[in-house]
This record gives sequence, C-alpha cells and structure tokens, in this order.
Amino acid sequence: MRLGVLDIGSNTVHLIVVDAYARARPDPFADERSVVRLMQYLEDDGSINDEGIRALEDATRKAAAFSRKHNVEAMIGIVTSAIREATNGPHVLERLEKIAGAKFGVLSGAEEAELTYFAARRWHGWAAGRIMVLDIGGGSFEVSLGIDEEPEFVASVPLGAGRLTKDFLKHDPPRASELVMLRREIEKELEPLAAALDDLPTPDHVVATSKTFRSLARLAGNRISVVGPEERRRMSRSDLGDWVDRIARIPAAARVELPGITPERTYQIVAGAEVAHRAMKLFKVKRLEICPWALREGVLLERIDQFEVIPRESGLDLSDLG
Repeated sequence: MRLGVLDIGSNTVHLIVVDAYARARPDPFADERSVVRLMQYLEDDGSINDEGIRALEDATRKAAAFSRKHNVEAMIGIVTSAIREATNGPHVLERLEKIAGAKFGVLSGAEEAELTYFAARRWHGWAAGRIMVLDIGGGSFEVSLGIDEEPEFVASVPLGAGRLTKDFLKHDPPRASELVMLRREIEKELEPLAAALDDLPTPDHVVATSKTFRSLARLAGNRISVVGPEERRRMSRSDLGDWVDRIARIPAAARVELPGITPERTYQIVAGAEVAHRAMKLFKVKRLEICPWALREGVLLERIDQFEVIPRESGLDLSDLG
C-alpha cells in the first residue's frame, strides 16, 4: 500500500510517501515539504492570523496535489503543538481537512514523544538496550526513555526552537540579556525532568531526532557512517558547547554559511542549540547519536503494524510450540 503522512508542524508542512507492507520496513517513495514557520503568524491572543492561515492552506493544497499525483492510497494527517495550542486551532484544522480530504489527528505532547520513541526504538533495534530519545520541535521539546517499544517515561515541555526565538530573542544577533532570560527559561523547564530521570535507570544509548539536532550534528558532530541514503552522525556535549556561544554572536544571514544551517533554521538555531546543550548537560548526556526516524515514521510504523498478516505457507503450526 502506498501511504502518506502529512505532518503540519510549527516550522513545516511535510508530506512523506512510502510503499508499505506487513512485517517490512517502509520503503521511502517521495516527500514534499513547505516551510511555513508558523510561530511568526501567532497573534498576542494566541491565534493564527489570516496570513498564517493562507500559508497553511497553500502548503496543504500543494501536499494534497502531490499525494494525488503519486497515487497515495491512504493519507494520515497529524498536527502538533502550533495548531493544538492556537486559540483558533479547531477552525484552522477544519479548513485544512477540507483541502487535504483527510482527517487530522491532534497529537498531545506525550503522544508526540511516544511515537517518536517508537520510531527510534525500531530504527536502533533491541541491541541498543535502554534508549533515551530527545526531540526539539518548533513549539515543544520531548524526552522519552525505555527499553521496550512503549516508553516508561515521556515528557513534553514548551521549549521548541521557534517558540523560544519568538518569545525571547528579539534582536539579531541576540543581546546578552536576551540569552540570559532564555537560559533561565530553559533550565526552569528542564530541571524537573532531570530530577525525574535521575530516579530511572541510566540509558545505554541516547539518540536525538528532529531537524534542529541534525543541523547541530552537522555543525558540531562527526559522521560515523552512511547506511544507504542515511548519514549517521554522533555529537558530544563538549563539541556542541564549543559552538553555542559562537553561533549566538553570528547574524542570522551569515549562519547559513555554516555546515548544516539551512535558511529555514538560521533564525531559530540559537535557541535550538541552547535547548540541546542544556538538556545534554542536565540529563548527564556526554554524547548522542542522530536518529533519522522520528514522529512521522512513528505514525507510519504504527499504521503498518495494523496491516493484516498473511499466514506463512511453511506448514509450521506455531500453536504446536506451546
């Protein structure tokens, strides 16, 4: 079956299309992405303004046309913190569903964390042992921990790179006073999570997802291998720490000259780096590995697990093994 996941997030409207089969890894077919940066369209009352709604509609219309062109048989729509928290979110969502021709699931922060963890668990496999998964989105930051396919700990806090940039970093490059306030906010939100994680078993493997972490790993990390089309990178806390203050001193227009910093991330990479570095420090993470699968893949994998499995024709009756 050709499946599509349309993810309307805080930064992008992103459609991924895969060919999916029961008991098989999803085979990537194509993707379509529009940069929206929804946080810039939020009004003081928490609503998405008319310009933002038009940007979302245009991006959704483009994604819907792409799915029809490539014969997507089933579309799964998801929305996360930006629309979930907007005061006019239900109205906006209704308009987008009409354009997409599909219903959208509104994911809570905990559900985002669970699905992202699920994808990372499948990607790294059982040999990775107990894993901790960190994810920085545009509106929120998620952390999860576990050893099975369901995490034993999940948390979501409002520390998305886009949100923090909008709320705290008013100048380019940011002023020292703005960075001080930003760091205080990050530590206020992360310290309770760090205390909770201290009471849980230490992870064997720490992985990070999201474009923010991938960008930072290209800037401050090391490539360890290439698996098919996927580049595997690892990043240490000390290497990231060397860059945090440096990128804050560089104007946004000049950051795109740095490895891994794309135009759509250049304005919010300072806030993203601050969250990543302080999370690694407070959670006692010395190094982490970038995982290419995240929320969208988690949604796909959950759907694929529901496919009907055709019985094997081996003649083996597994019930006899009981």
